[in-house]
Amino acid sequence: MGLSISVFGLGYVGSVTAACFAHEGHQVIGVDVSLAKVETLGAGRSPIVEARMSELLAEAHQAGRVRATSNAAVAVGESDISFVCVGTPSLRSGKLDFVYVERVVREIGAALKQKKSHHVIVLRSTVLPGTTESLVIPAIEQASELRAGVDFSVCYNPEFMREGSAVADFHQPPYTILGAQDAQHLGPLRELYKCVSGPLFETSIAVAEMVKYVSNAFHAVKVSFANEVGTLCKNLGVDTVAVTRIYTSDTKLNISPAYLSPGFAFGGSCLPKDLRALAYRAKELDLELPLLEAVLPSNAVHIDRAVDAVLRTNKRKIAFLGLSFKAGTDDLRESPQVQVIKRLLGEGCQVRVWDQDVSLGRLAGSNRQYIEEVIPHIGSLLASSFEEVVRGGEVVVIATRIEKAQLTSLVTPEQIVIDLINLDPANRPNVAAPYQGMCW
Repeated sequence: MGLSISVFGLGYVGSVTAACFAHEGHQVIGVDVSLAKVETLGAGRSPIVEARMSELLAEAHQAGRVRATSNAAVAVGESDISFVCVGTPSLRSGKLDFVYVERVVREIGAALKQKKSHHVIVLRSTVLPGTTESLVIPAIEQASELRAGVDFSVCYNPEFMREGSAVADFHQPPYTILGAQDAQHLGPLRELYKCVSGPLFETSIAVAEMVKYVSNAFHAVKVSFANEVGTLCKNLGVDTVAVTRIYTSDTKLNISPAYLSPGFAFGGSCLPKDLRALAYRAKELDLELPLLEAVLPSNAVHIDRAVDAVLRTNKRKIAFLGLSFKAGTDDLRESPQVQVIKRLLGEGCQVRVWDQDVSLGRLAGSNRQYIEEVIPHIGSLLASSFEEVVRGGEVVVIATRIEKAQLTSLVTPEQIVIDLINLDPANRPNVAAPYQGMCW
């Protein structure tokens, strides 16, 4: 028999967590302040664009294993474990804003006042080391008037899910990390994660919090390193693809080839935010971390290269294929594609955009807020017709995965194709138009 779980926050992490646990046979209650998200999940539909989510939620809904509410007290009262998956956005200084985390854990604490049985609270939101024990646990104790470790327990369980492959990553993560003040608190989580492959580490809360940051920082370093190496190779006249193929074959010292192929800048709701948080915390500790401090500037320069590549064509009609920060998702938060488009518009270019995964009508929460603040008129640039966008551009910018045949039949010799994401050579369209790679 499955466990009863409540999931607070129905963004990417929360929605996938809810869907996957429901798929494994557990009873799941999704919780969010957004009534639209509650209604969507409650009807067995996915609040996010993500592979396999629609089928998992439809199946779970039909089996009666998933429902949703905006009432925290009901969710806590009818579950044994609560996962906290709300956002921790950056303030202008880079410091993390814990307003959503604190609000949710206080609601959970207030609900615990009415509950007789032991409850487990699991934080999945990305927070710096020390946050769970200095902020989350005291807030729950104050709101509930109960004692952590006695009346309830708190664990930290970071997620390692990539947008676009989040469901697969949930079931096959690089590892599962369970942090607690006492290993005895982890019993229910051990049971939950029996369905997940890969190594499982039980450790302290602070270590679990830190590993998440180390992983994201290293991913960002790898992306920036690969892009700078690719840029240098191209300007030296060296075959970037051959260099990349050889050095990523070394799995003894290079660990993994993931993120080490030159491509476009990183973005999204995690890597930029987490790097800023580390830099801010380092300053508070009076530490100099020049490598980590240089990653975001390096990423910004790569965005500059993309803008310059388009402007150097001296063309003004731009067909831009891809708007979200990566294919297979509609997440526009800190998307480098959005930044490039905004810059091109400022230079007087006429930009039309196509992205099969992005519908402005579906955007919600921080995703919608970001696009309204950064480029509110994007709706007038989006077109649903791939053919219309491509045929109307003097320059065709590839910023998302494209089927080979899609472009081959449309692009003419008079157009210029600029590839920002390093399409696999086997999948690059056979076009007569001049082809330019970002750094290959």
